[in-house]
Amino acid sequence: MADDPMYHEGMRQLQDVRDTRRLADRLEQVIVRTAFTDEDRAFIERSAMFFIATADADGHPDCSYKGGLPGFVQVLDERTLAVPDYDGNGMYRSWGNVRANPHVGLLFLDFENPKRLRVNGTAQVLEDDPLRAQYPGCVFVVRITAQRIFPNCPRYLHRMQLVEHSAHAPRPGYTPPVPAWKSFEAFRDALPARDRPGDKPD
Repeated sequence: MADDPMYHEGMRQLQDVRDTRRLADRLEQVIVRTAFTDEDRAFIERSAMFFIATADADGHPDCSYKGGLPGFVQVLDERTLAVPDYDGNGMYRSWGNVRANPHVGLLFLDFENPKRLRVNGTAQVLEDDPLRAQYPGCVFVVRITAQRIFPNCPRYLHRMQLVEHSAHAPRPGYTPPVPAWKSFEAFRDALPARDRPGDKPD
């Protein structure tokens, strides 16, 4: 259960301006939960992407897209998610923020059958998690403990269809193509040895 209240004073002020305090309280009572339902599990584990909001120790925010093949996010139990960290641009803005401030907000979306699910909680970035072996191409495993889980009205979601999954999404027995930007001269000498074309790691 989340220790902090659902709504802080800034939220309450705007609710009072629009006379939505009662509605906000009712929504908290009716739709906010602290454990994943079977429907939540199915929705999350068929998702091929989500957005995650993080902040550093001073509250400066960051938002990132995370993608993979359906099933790349696992629901481990009624409150825990596991997310693989795949090779990226090396900035570590999301997971680096988690090391400084564990609070996160996740948003799962279905654009074909409009649906939104929010998961707020805390995260840990683990270098030696046993789940790494289940994820080809995984660098770290991020475990997220849910504090609040709730759906959102999907009315403003634009209906879109998936054309194809990214060729870069890791999967068993498959070597993803090298992203084009890693061949740019501007970055070549800054790449880790493992990523330099023709170079061998030390």
